Amino acid sequence: MLDLDLQVWSEFLKQNWLVIVIALVVLFLVLNFVKTVIKWALVLVIAACVIIYSGISLKDIGDAVSTVKEQGIDKVAEISKNEAMNMMKKEAAEAKMAKNPDGSYSITTPNLEVTGTEGADKVKVSFRGVSLGEWKVSDTLEAFIQEAKRNSQ
Repeated sequence: MLDLDLQVWSEFLKQNWLVIVIALVVLFLVLNFVKTVIKWALVLVIAACVIIYSGISLKDIGDAVSTVKEQGIDKVAEISKNEAMNMMKKEAAEAKMAKNPDGSYSITTPNLEVTGTEGADKVKVSFRGVSLGEWKVSDTLEAFIQEAKRNSQ
């Protein structure tokens, strides 16, 4: 429970604030009116109930937050990929290819860097210095690579 992030706790508090307020009021009443060992037993029982209840809810909330976070990251990656593809089309005339002796190459433009190996079906793409991972060579990428070869000769 200690490794859950603050977003999960805040979401739990938003959804269960009434239960928490009631538990706090009951605890306050118990602490003020009961003056024996029973008081501490009741406090422990109430705290255990809240912890058990929150454990189930926090797991569900954590799963939901993780799902939303993953979907957000996927959407940002998709937007970045589309923007990089558009930039490839715009900057293809400025693309310069540097070939290495081992058969690998690097293509650079003001905003893009594409690295790969001759004949491979995947390349690594960086957009404005941020790696976008390995991409399968599509028609757009192939045209970009061919234009960079022509510009470098």
